[in-house]
Amino acid sequence: MRLDIPEHKILVHETALPILWGDMDSLGHVNNTVYFRYMEQARVTWIEAMTGSLTDAKEGPVIANAFFNFYQPLVFPGDLVVKLYVASPGRTSIDTFVTIERRDQPGQHYAAGGATLVWVSNEDGRPVPLPEPIRALQGKLPALPGADKPPALPNP
Repeated sequence: MRLDIPEHKILVHETALPILWGDMDSLGHVNNTVYFRYMEQARVTWIEAMTGSLTDAKEGPVIANAFFNFYQPLVFPGDLVVKLYVASPGRTSIDTFVTIERRDQPGQHYAAGGATLVWVSNEDGRPVPLPEPIRALQGKLPALPGADKPPALPNP
């Protein structure tokens, strides 16, 4: 089964990551589980830029579901650009999506995936409203052109 990333989404963050030797499996390409860590790193970096540290927070995101589509294998060495998008923000949840490309091959997607985040209280695990900076992303559709600055990056 292939899950498609929606056409209408908002580019909110880009993260550069190296392909590490240890990311590869015995077949000589990046193991499929590592793509989920790439997506996680982009998501956590963005959320912390938007809301502050997640380490001591009273609330934060949990994953309701996650998926990846693999288009072609990634191999060591190389540097990646992981682009994070959001769509369909609700009261307590938001859909996130990523595309993964090599820095030396911009625009060529090696994989794309997504995860639905639900914002929960760390005290009782119950859903709580999304933080204001994330809720504020509502209504900014359609997707931004790739050259535009992501709207959720903090101002320098």
